Amino acid sequence: MSSVEEESDSKADHINEIILSDDVQRAIEQVLQSSDPLDQPDFNPTDYINQLFPNEQSLSNIDEVISKMECDISLIDDNIRSVVRGQVNTGENGRVALKEAQQSLTQLFSLITDIKSRAERTEDMVKEITRDIKQLDSAKNNLTYAITTLNHLHMLVGGVENLKQLSERRQYGEVLNPLQAIIEVNQHFQQYSEISQIQTLSAQVQQIQSELATQITDDFKNFFSPTSHSNANRMTITQLKDACQVASVLDKLVKKNILKWYINLQLQEYVQLFHENQDIAWLDKIDKRYAWVKRHLLDFEEKFGTVFPADWEVSERITVQFCTITREELSKIMARRRQEIDVKLLLFAIQKTSNFEQLLDKRFNGTTLVEATSEEVRKERDSFSNLIGSCFKPYLDIYTDSIGRELTALVEQFAQQNQQMIVPKEINPGIIPNCADLFVFYKKCMVQCMQLSNEKPMYDLVLIFKKHLRDYASKVLEARIPKPQPPSSTSSTISSSMSLLTKDFQNLSTAAGQVIHNFLKEGETPRFSVEDTRKICYILATAEYCLETVQQLEDKLKEKIDKNYIAKVDLADEKDVYHRIISNCIQLLVHDLDAACEQSLLLMTKIAWHSISNVGDQSGFVNQIITNLKQTVPVIRDNLANSRKYYTQFCHKFVNSFIPKYINTLYRLRPTSSGSSSASGSSALVASASSSSISEGANGSSAASGNILGCEQLLLDTHSLKTVLMDLPSIGSQVHRKPPASYTKVVVKGMAKAEMIIKVVMQPIHPASLYIEQYLKLLPESTVVEFHKILEMKNVRKIEQQQLVEGYKRACPAQQQQQTQTSSAAAGTGESINSTQTTDSASGAGASAGSHQSQQMAAAAAAISGAGSSIMALGDSLMDKGRIKKIENLIKNRLPN
Repeated sequence: MSSVEEESDSKADHINEIILSDDVQRAIEQVLQSSDPLDQPDFNPTDYINQLFPNEQSLSNIDEVISKMECDISLIDDNIRSVVRGQVNTGENGRVALKEAQQSLTQLFSLITDIKSRAERTEDMVKEITRDIKQLDSAKNNLTYAITTLNHLHMLVGGVENLKQLSERRQYGEVLNPLQAIIEVNQHFQQYSEISQIQTLSAQVQQIQSELATQITDDFKNFFSPTSHSNANRMTITQLKDACQVASVLDKLVKKNILKWYINLQLQEYVQLFHENQDIAWLDKIDKRYAWVKRHLLDFEEKFGTVFPADWEVSERITVQFCTITREELSKIMARRRQEIDVKLLLFAIQKTSNFEQLLDKRFNGTTLVEATSEEVRKERDSFSNLIGSCFKPYLDIYTDSIGRELTALVEQFAQQNQQMIVPKEINPGIIPNCADLFVFYKKCMVQCMQLSNEKPMYDLVLIFKKHLRDYASKVLEARIPKPQPPSSTSSTISSSMSLLTKDFQNLSTAAGQVIHNFLKEGETPRFSVEDTRKICYILATAEYCLETVQQLEDKLKEKIDKNYIAKVDLADEKDVYHRIISNCIQLLVHDLDAACEQSLLLMTKIAWHSISNVGDQSGFVNQIITNLKQTVPVIRDNLANSRKYYTQFCHKFVNSFIPKYINTLYRLRPTSSGSSSASGSSALVASASSSSISEGANGSSAASGNILGCEQLLLDTHSLKTVLMDLPSIGSQVHRKPPASYTKVVVKGMAKAEMIIKVVMQPIHPASLYIEQYLKLLPESTVVEFHKILEMKNVRKIEQQQLVEGYKRACPAQQQQQTQTSSAAAGTGESINSTQTTDSASGAGASAGSHQSQQMAAAAAAISGAGSSIMALGDSLMDKGRIKKIENLIKNRLPN
């Protein structure tokens, strides 16, 4: 029974379901815009009920929901009833409206038909009225055309006879107007050329034009021919002037032939006088060519300037033909005598030619240039520029080769001048003067070459510029960069040290310590003098000026050179050369300042930090560093006043170099003492220097077990150094500027790490877990290698170090352990390199001494060998292997071979 009921319910649901098409649904949505879920086409009753009653507690308001639904249903029913009732009379209203529309259309159609018929009747009436008028108008036009044609025919018939008579009498002034009229009339009758009479008249007109052309040409030749001066039938100037006007009316070829013959006649003397076999034809007398044409043009314009019409441009045509002949003749003679051309002669000829062409540009408008030259020779038709000068282009390599030789000599001269470079005494010396001279010469060459050609010769000049920019950098700037000079080792220092060693064997430890100290002092890193520092800044500022000017030079060359060569103009390699010089100068200044601070850092390692009993003012090594900075940095800053960005770069590089060295020096110190470990070798060495024996220093070290005052003193010194480094860019200056943020960030980060290292050393290692936790908080980016070094600073025993390292490895992240392995490998490589560099610098520091010094050194060597076991034992207890190696090298270099 239940299945039957379910089947009936499903059928009922299917019957009640209304499915609308998509178009109907979109239309309903446009008319009835609603956000109610009940109005949606995909309404799902189950989802809607679940939304209303998501849980059992929500069923408490089911009565309210049902009441609201019933209210909505009743409202919808009312709306449906009103709509249905409103549609009762809709059909009847529609039928009435349709009937009224049909009646209106019938009336409209009848009105349009009536209007059309009236328009047709009106058109017939207008045609009837204007029929006679059109006939009269057509008759008038035909009559006018017939009268005009008869007049033209009368003019043609009468004019032909008149022209024959006038041309035979050479009355060209009276021929001009009838000739123009007859030519125009004859063109009018070309449409009637099938009529025999018209053909005859047209042939007569053509014959008259041909006869006039031949007659005028002969008259010109008779008048200007040198052999016709005694001819009684020679034309007058007035007749010749009228003949030119008639020739302008005739065919263009007539005028062209007359001008060609006349221009060749005018330049006949020039061709013979400046033939290539004549001495006057060579380049050294090229100005005589231009003087000849100037005189000839003046003579022509004075005698016959009024004969030829102005639009014939006879003077300009003579000049253009002169330029064409001159270019061809010069090309032939230069090809035959190329070996005789030098740069002075070539530039003389080019200059004279350029001046002449500029004069022609001012004198003439260039309207005849197209007729006289080819596309290959002349690209710009409105200028005489290079009309003759183009013949010199194949020989401009002589000019560029000369520029190359001059630049080579100039750079060599600058190199000789800079053998003893003297920096001006003023605070900001500027740049080397010959650098500006070089670029002035470059500008002069570029302007001169631009006047000659901006194509391949200009590109050849670019290649020459590139070569000598590199030569100037290497021969003038790099060659004059000072080299650091080793400190002078006086014989008295060695002698006194050796005497001290051989004199008092009773106090062997004190003597050996003093000898070692003197040798170490002699092995100091070479330093620059103040004058050398100023030279480096001088060269750096000059390289900066060259770098900026080379960029400007490249831009100007690209602007001036032909577009086909723009992509080839590239001075990037030359700019890199000057970039390298600037970088080298900055690196030398940084290295020099580093060398000044190395001795202070070395002194830092000689202090018995674990034996300090009270914390006072900053240590002596800090004072030394500050003194070195105040002595060196102001000199660099004053001499780089116009190169602030490179001075800032110098400060950046110095702190990036000094801070890691300072941190590495911290790792070598033993600022705390432990009952299970002895003092460091360097601390014992200083203790021995300040007491009467080694044993006293060792006892003092042991007595200071657990002392952290050394760490506090180091913390104070580190803070003092941090303050100094923060103020480094303005140190020693009356004007204090705020350092760049990037520089401040480097100093703060680096010195903060140094402070954290000291604070970690101050922490007790027991309990180990707490120590490691504090370590990771203070040095979160540390490595196992650094952890080892800090444990060495605390004098922790090897067994305890292993336990602490294991705990550290367990506590630090895996990523940090990977960084540790990488940094360990890098550290090993760095120590190897540093060791090699130290050995090389030490082995190169010695010099040969005199015979007296050799004897003393030999005696000292014997004394050293006699007490060898004592000294080596002392060295093992005082210093590590690297220090001993350095001492051995210094001793070997100072002993005779």
